[in-house]
Amino acid sequence: MGDLDKLREMEMFGEDGRDGVWTVMANVTDPESLHRAFDGCAGVFHTSAFVDPGGMSGYTKHMASLEAKAAEQVIAACVRTESVRKCVFTSSLLACVWRQNYPHDRRFPTIIDENCWSDESFCRDNKLWFALGKTAAEKAAWRAARGRDLKLVTVCPALVTGPGFRRRNSTASIAYLKGARAMLADGLLATASVETVAEAHVRVYEAMGDNTAGGRYICYDHVVQRPEEFAELERQLGIPRRAAAAAAAAQDSGDRPARFELCRQKLARLMSTRRRCTYDDYYSVAFD
Repeated sequence: MGDLDKLREMEMFGEDGRDGVWTVMANVTDPESLHRAFDGCAGVFHTSAFVDPGGMSGYTKHMASLEAKAAEQVIAACVRTESVRKCVFTSSLLACVWRQNYPHDRRFPTIIDENCWSDESFCRDNKLWFALGKTAAEKAAWRAARGRDLKLVTVCPALVTGPGFRRRNSTASIAYLKGARAMLADGLLATASVETVAEAHVRVYEAMGDNTAGGRYICYDHVVQRPEEFAELERQLGIPRRAAAAAAAAQDSGDRPARFELCRQKLARLMSTRRRCTYDDYYSVAFD
């Protein structure tokens, strides 16, 4: 309710209510409510996700199925409206990193980029429900948008952090970190500040207007490489018990390099071309 109250306060910021923020309630499982919410909009940012605030894991197998169905409903509602022609869909880095048959014998890291998809069977067998849900939902969105008059772009952020993220996002963070021991050892555990994720969404949406943005974009700020970094991350989330296990796993790996390397070059190129106007001068905003 606190978040809704803040949104309602923002409605009053615009002159005569014309330039402010309107709060519209919709249910992602109800096509009619989605259509009413989207009607008249030029674009949609689908950032919602299912969480279980009362559960220990924050995410269940059933939620993974609901996530995929909701993605289909959102895209269908976008297509149904006469006004919406662009949709930015928030997926997850977890939809890219989990795969069968990791190549243990490679001398150099294998690149994980936007062309990589998590293996749904692997996620299901290892009960990685959050990764399964994000993977299935993103694939469902792409299927639903195929052949339709709708531009779709997906952003795949790492674990989102920021001020108060423990208080506001603990269940989703706990669900994200299932399997973190393996991700840490393989160089796949990364974080992204909420500011970076928000800016990436805005830039992608802007670039869709001139067709310079398309497909998927991996988004992260930092790759967690040291056990103490992960211990601090879990401490902030209030789940320090798993940190010792992750630290032991990293120590057991010795000095071997990570088997994988995350790549965000596609988003970096897009962000580096962004221009902002200040005192009639334009300058590039670097993204590193």
